[in-house]
Amino acid sequence: MPNLSQVVITFVNMAEPSIYDEIELEDLTYHPATTLYTYPCPCGDQFEITLQDLRDGEEIAVCPSCSLMIRVIFEPEDLPAEEPPMEESKGAAVVAA
Repeated sequence: MPNLSQVVITFVNMAEPSIYDEIELEDLTYHPATTLYTYPCPCGDQFEITLQDLRDGEEIAVCPSCSLMIRVIFEPEDLPAEEPPMEESKGAAVVAA
């Protein structure tokens, strides 16, 4: 039977995902149309993380094709500024009959 310290160490190891590498935000490619950051994965695909995930404090980018993950190193002020919400049209709606 494992002792308490072995159980705690196992739990801590399970809580921290296995990170392939730590990459600075400026080394990722930003795609404004999709608000997605990407970085080449050794498997040939791309690690991906959304701008919103980064704004929400997420820092782990995952590869959709394999199990690898990277930690994105950034400061919140490094992220692109949030765009103001689009204004709704102030005119009356046109209804086709």
